Amino acid sequence: MSDKTSPQGASWDATQWHVVEKGDTLTKIARKFYGDASLYMQIFEANRDQLNDPDRIKIGQKLRIP
Repeated sequence: MSDKTSPQGASWDATQWHVVEKGDTLTKIARKFYGDASLYMQIFEANRDQLNDPDRIKIGQKLRIP
């Protein structure tokens, strides 16, 4: 049985990564990856380990894009 068929999704998933660049906001990143800026909270929630405020991201941060 491969990880892809595991009921829990195992260690593989569709997570992508984005390194924050000058001018980025979570809404811009959400628009880029999802086509919908209003989904920015999904990115925020996936990165709670390094973000305390969705309006405060830093250049160079590597964000998980679920």
